[in-house]
Amino acid sequence: MHATQIIIWVLTLALTLSAALLDWRSRRIPNWLTVPGLLFGITVHAVLSGWHGTVFALEGAGLALVILLPLVLLRGLGAGDWKLMGAVGAMLGPVLLLFVLSGSILTSGLMAVVHMMRTGRVVETFRNLWVLMKGFFSFGLRAHPHISLDNPKLMKLPFGVAVAAATLICFCAAQWVV
Repeated sequence: MHATQIIIWVLTLALTLSAALLDWRSRRIPNWLTVPGLLFGITVHAVLSGWHGTVFALEGAGLALVILLPLVLLRGLGAGDWKLMGAVGAMLGPVLLLFVLSGSILTSGLMAVVHMMRTGRVVETFRNLWVLMKGFFSFGLRAHPHISLDNPKLMKLPFGVAVAAATLICFCAAQWVV
């Protein structure tokens, strides 16, 4: 792995670990962290590789934002999480973004299972999933009025923590593969 790649990985790790800490404490990932991260990713790749680097960063950011937009519109994912993944995509590009996103989804699923079991909300969670699936097949892609991030009574997880964990795992995997 080249020195520039390591620097980009380290900066991505710094971004995601900062987001994880903020998300853990407040369940929010602020714009002052995500927007500069996105702009930094685009700028670094533009400086290093010119137009091709800019396109690379924009493809990564755009892919993250397009893939996750439906979850944000359905109020199943927060806008800060969405923008964090856009910044990660700008820094790592489209291919590595897909690895980090897949790892983030798996990690957040594991976090959800542990949290459900720890809080005794397994039955309630599966009931809510059933309601969401029935609604999806009946009404299409619409936010549920009671099963969303807007309901303070429902279980919420800090997706930023899952993103940081997945980014760290992908970085370690990239070190061992080379």
